[in-house]
Amino acid sequence: MVETLAALMTADEFFTMSFPDGRAELIQGEVFQMSPAGGEHGTLAMRLGGRLFAYVETHKLGEVCAAETGFIIARNPDTVRAPDTAFISNERLTGVTRPKKFWPFAPDLAVEVVSPGDTAEEIEQKVKDWFSGGTRLVWIAYPSSQTIHIYHSAISVQILQKGDVLTGDDVVPGFSCAVADIFV
Repeated sequence: MVETLAALMTADEFFTMSFPDGRAELIQGEVFQMSPAGGEHGTLAMRLGGRLFAYVETHKLGEVCAAETGFIIARNPDTVRAPDTAFISNERLTGVTRPKKFWPFAPDLAVEVVSPGDTAEEIEQKVKDWFSGGTRLVWIAYPSSQTIHIYHSAISVQILQKGDVLTGDDVVPGFSCAVADIFV
């Protein structure tokens, strides 16, 4: 569940804020504070992110960002989303230095792990936001059903179960991981 905290603000104003009791995202200029993630959420995010990081580093494909890394995916009003894991390809990084503030664009891959309080509408909105911002692939991990939903667009979804293999398609070429290895 999210809670609105303030009136419209910019990504730069949002960057200077502090949230000692949790984390937050900026959605169309409004701050939404969220509770910190639980143990199951954090473990699954790390299992996915760790495997992705190791593969990307080994093959020198780009950058993998940890949870809470902000990406500006819309302007006027500003939207800053923070996926549980993100991948940015070398192609997108060409001529870009690693920012001290938020990344000024959407990642190529956004990975979200669903928390117990997340609603279907909130997840659907996140998927839409990622694609409207320029993300090419979204993985949504559902701990309760032990499935990973792969979005190639906001309306094209493939559902993977424990017997399936998660791949990076053309976004993270060559990456693969057994879904069962994530939901151990």
